Amino acid sequence: MKIHVLKGFIQNIFLVEYPDKCMLLDGCSKADFACLQTFFSDELKRPLSDLKVVVVTHMHPDHAGCAHYLRKKTGCKIISCEKQTQWYEGVKGKLAHIIDISLALWVAGKMNRPRKNIWYPAHLHPDLTLTDKQFIPGFDDWQVFETPGHTDRDLSVMHIPSKRIYVADLIVKVKSKLSPPFPVYLPELYKQSLLKLQSLQPNSVMMAHVGELTLTDEDYAQLLIDAPTQPETNKVAIIRMLKGKLLGKKLGLRDKS
Repeated sequence: MKIHVLKGFIQNIFLVEYPDKCMLLDGCSKADFACLQTFFSDELKRPLSDLKVVVVTHMHPDHAGCAHYLRKKTGCKIISCEKQTQWYEGVKGKLAHIIDISLALWVAGKMNRPRKNIWYPAHLHPDLTLTDKQFIPGFDDWQVFETPGHTDRDLSVMHIPSKRIYVADLIVKVKSKLSPPFPVYLPELYKQSLLKLQSLQPNSVMMAHVGELTLTDEDYAQLLIDAPTQPETNKVAIIRMLKGKLLGKKLGLRDKS
């Protein structure tokens, strides 16, 4: 078993390779399809149809954006967390979907990535859903763990023999410091997920926006300290941004008087 790390549109792509099959530990963004296709043909020297499973850890554009398209092109199976509802449900969900795509494009701009179309379906239709501690069919040495907080349906995926775990956006890095992600919709569950990760005692942690690191008890302790106590959502960010602009205008007027 090999794990390849590819530079995606705005995130790391973790591709698991076996002699007879491959699995993506996340659904990538729509802009990553060409990168994957080239890597299979030029580096792995094998057809893209050897991709048998795509795990979707949560529904954000850089984690679910290419899942349906990959299934259409390869016949792979999509696996996600077992939930009765869609993440982007209803009118508010449609708006959140558009906001999340816009935020992903904003991040891409900050990273000097060329502008690309990353539109993807707001609703995921997986072939199989898994719950906490279940194993991935066909990849029986990989076990999923529910680690919500960033959203209500985040999955982490661990290779049991090597104790390497992929946690998607459970942990990010801000100004060279490990940090909770943004948004965190469920702060209490987020802290529980951090404690669950620590209790698993992984040998290394693979993070979509950081890479692979070995975390210390001090790292976990600091993350728990930094974890938000109230929901940090797109709505909160927009309100803060608008308040900041309004405050700036008021201060500007005050300075002139």
